[in-house]
Amino acid sequence: MYDLHTHTIFSDGELLPTELVRRAAVLGYDTLAITDHADASNLAHLVEAVAQVRDSARCYGVELLVGVELTHVPPSLIPALARDAKRRGADIVVVHGETVMEPVAPGTNRAACTCEYVDVLGHPGLITIEDARAAAEHGIALEITSRAGHNRTNGHVVRTAREAGCPLTVDSDTHVPSDLMSTEARWTVALGAGLTEAESREILSPDIKRLLQKEDGVFII
Repeated sequence: MYDLHTHTIFSDGELLPTELVRRAAVLGYDTLAITDHADASNLAHLVEAVAQVRDSARCYGVELLVGVELTHVPPSLIPALARDAKRRGADIVVVHGETVMEPVAPGTNRAACTCEYVDVLGHPGLITIEDARAAAEHGIALEITSRAGHNRTNGHVVRTAREAGCPLTVDSDTHVPSDLMSTEARWTVALGAGLTEAESREILSPDIKRLLQKEDGVFII
């Protein structure tokens, strides 16, 4: 199993990175991205700090992806910050999409979906077909989330991604221990969002090594 969107005490989560990794390992995860909320003020620190936990993650049998979630960043600044994150060693860049639950700046989805350094658009809300097509063109995955509130638009995201031919991920947006999903919970979220069993199987159990392909040292989904 994988989870490409989680948070720790480095932003608004409750767990140290190592405890988050350990709890994920016990549930059966083999790939985990730690993607704390980031802007220009803390991006460099987050990438450097989470990278220190790679050895601990390996001890627990988990491949740790060092990442950030660019959050409420002005759309015009997303490309430069995403590029900076990758330059500093981030494996994965998530952008906090235009969820219906928060006043995310209009244009955030478009900025993320057209940026070569972005990998996942988290909880993209009522994303347009045009933005989803741009995401497909740039190999950016749209997120199906179990996070309360953000998950209100999962069905729309699935329908739009289907039409656009855009990849999908199923993530927890974990902030507290109980947010991490079991295998059964992941299936429930996927099927509840309107994915078929075949689609769910493909999305929930991908070859992450294949899904996250490196080009010039940059992870791209």
